[in-house]
Amino acid sequence: MTGTVNRVWHLAARPTGFPSESDFELRPEPVPSPGPGQVLVRNEVMSVDPAMRGRMNDVKSYVEPFQLGAPLDGGAVGTVVASRSGDVEAGQSVLHGLGWREYALLDAARVRVVDTTAAPASAFLGVLGMPGLTAYAGLLDVARMRPEETVFVSGAAGAVGTLVGQIARLRGARLVIGSAGTPEKVRYLTEELGFDGAFNYRDGDIRGQLKRLAPDGIDVFFDNVGGEQLEAALFRMNLHGRIAVCGAISQYNTPDATGIRNLSLLISKRLTMQGFLVLDHWSRREAFMEEMTAWLREDRIKVAETFVDGIDHAVEAFLGMLKGANLGKMIVRLTA
Repeated sequence: MTGTVNRVWHLAARPTGFPSESDFELRPEPVPSPGPGQVLVRNEVMSVDPAMRGRMNDVKSYVEPFQLGAPLDGGAVGTVVASRSGDVEAGQSVLHGLGWREYALLDAARVRVVDTTAAPASAFLGVLGMPGLTAYAGLLDVARMRPEETVFVSGAAGAVGTLVGQIARLRGARLVIGSAGTPEKVRYLTEELGFDGAFNYRDGDIRGQLKRLAPDGIDVFFDNVGGEQLEAALFRMNLHGRIAVCGAISQYNTPDATGIRNLSLLISKRLTMQGFLVLDHWSRREAFMEEMTAWLREDRIKVAETFVDGIDHAVEAFLGMLKGANLGKMIVRLTA
């Protein structure tokens, strides 16, 4: 790797409100060499995720915040180009957590070998990765969805939402409805993914649209958005309904956002509302992989991905994802 430059994205400033490109800096660095027990990976695809926005704030959370002036990180899949480990060989494809750079140096214990002949590299960042397990465990374990129930998914055209709706359908939901931010996404949910109904939340009257699509109420709400959609869904929840809170992207860039005004419905309707992290559900990974790979093999799950090409455009992809520019999983492709 002598003479090869490694381009790495750093956090240049902590965003106030919605991030801007000036909050990030792409720096050239020497390509590192692996030491004993380490591998050097040339990244091929990397993930940009909503949770990365929270890590840009200097606040205590379930994961350490990004440090000013330091490299960003996130999920990536690449090829091992040099190895000093007996467990991982050069030429193997691996999943790891040091994205936002062209080359990643890691201890071999921090990578997982994946078979990119059985599924594309991007699948391990999406349908077979963290978003897939999030959808599976959140719907089946946290929300405890049962057959013949009505399921509402907010942010249904995103990486997690597209999978939640399909899993609900495959597991016998009576009615699956979703929200999205464009007419094209609404059509995709119903015409391609098999949702029974969907609506554009930008059209307003979310409560009315939910009543129209779910006249008998909602049993399970998988929430990726929070805010106005959560408030509207609370009005439509059935007695003893369950809400799995996966995200609140509507409020990530608006620290002064209006709060939820009808939480008293949790009492009168005896609702269960639970936030969750996929980190707490790794024990479900084997069952998830077995069922999801079977669905994919049988063509019963459709995968939605949006690609942006080039490390130079990683921030553009991240900001676009926060604005809803993606259909399904947003992926940055680093190599042709």
